[in-house]
Amino acid sequence: MAKYMLRANYTQQGLAGLLKEGGSGRRRALTQTVEGVGGKVEAMYYAFGDCDLYLIVDLPDETSAAALSLAIGAAGALDLKITVLLTPETVDEAVAQSVSYRAPGE
Repeated sequence: MAKYMLRANYTQQGLAGLLKEGGSGRRRALTQTVEGVGGKVEAMYYAFGDCDLYLIVDLPDETSAAALSLAIGAAGALDLKITVLLTPETVDEAVAQSVSYRAPGE
């Protein structure tokens, strides 16, 4: 499974739901949603600042991530962004690969 960071901002509709259900209620609902695509919630935090909500999740593949994004986005309660997270070992593997590249103008 791959790790993803979900960053979300509540819409007006989403804030009304949060006020009704509370943070724990939304955690249960989002955990159920992530588990529904075969994933697992590792962490969930509300925050002040650029984003209202952060989740770190394990998902089986890109298709699951896309399905999750589409379902949450279509509901209209959250403006969601998903970022693929890389382990240090994955970066080590990438650094070890030889890539031929010519910069523009060279």
